[in-house]
Amino acid sequence: MSDSVVQRFSGRIALVTGASRGIGRAAAKALATEGAHVILVARTVGALEELDDEIRNAGGTASLVPLNLKDFPAIDRLGATIFERWGRLDALLGNAGVLGNLTPLAQLNPKVFAECLEVNVTANWRLIRSMDPLLRLSDAGRALFVSSGAARNFRAYWGAYAMSKAALEAIVLTYAAECAGTSVTANLLNPGPLRTRMRQKAMPGEDPESLALPEAVAPLICELLAPACAKNGELISFR
Repeated sequence: MSDSVVQRFSGRIALVTGASRGIGRAAAKALATEGAHVILVARTVGALEELDDEIRNAGGTASLVPLNLKDFPAIDRLGATIFERWGRLDALLGNAGVLGNLTPLAQLNPKVFAECLEVNVTANWRLIRSMDPLLRLSDAGRALFVSSGAARNFRAYWGAYAMSKAALEAIVLTYAAECAGTSVTANLLNPGPLRTRMRQKAMPGEDPESLALPEAVAPLICELLAPACAKNGELISFR
C-alpha cells in the first residue's frame, strides 16, 4: 500500500453490504486502500474471494461474510460477531439493493414487491438495529445508505423500487434524528447513473460507455464515512 495514500481509516472497522460488485466493490477497495479493515458482505462467495485477493494484494485487509440479507437473524448474529471480535464498528455502508421488475403496479408480482421491501428496506433497518450499539462504541460511528433518485422522481413502472427507496430514506433520516448529539451520524447517498449491473437491467438500451464507473463515487463515499465528516441526516447527490 502506497505511503502517499491518505489513511483516514487506519485501524478502523468498516462494513459494506453488496460488496461483491458495483458500488459496494468499489467502495470496499477504496476503504481498504485508506487503511480500513473491511467486512465484506454479499451472497456470492466467489466474487467475495476475488475482492479479498485484490484487497490483500494491495496491502489491505478484509473479512468475508457470505450472507443473504433476507436472512434477518443472520444480520443479528453478524452484529454479535463484530462485537466479539472488534468491540465496535466505525463505518457502515448499506449498499445492497434489488431493482425488482419495471412493470405496472397492477401487474407486479407480490413476491417481487416483497423482495424489494425485504432487501431495500427491512434488511437496512435490521442492519441499523444490529449495528447501532457498535457504531455508538466508536469515537465517530458513520452510517451511509445508498438511495436513488427514484425515491423522489416518480415514474411509471418503477413503483416497487421507488417505494422501497422512499421508505429507506424515511428510515435513515429518522435514525439520523435519533443520533443527533451523539458520536454517530447517518446519511443517504444518491449516486446517480453509474455503469452497474442494476443500471444495465433498468436501462438495457443505454450505452454503458456513456456512464462513469462505480469507482467514480468511491471517494465521496469515503469522505462521508470518514471520522471528520460532520454531516448528519442529509441526502447527498453525486451528480
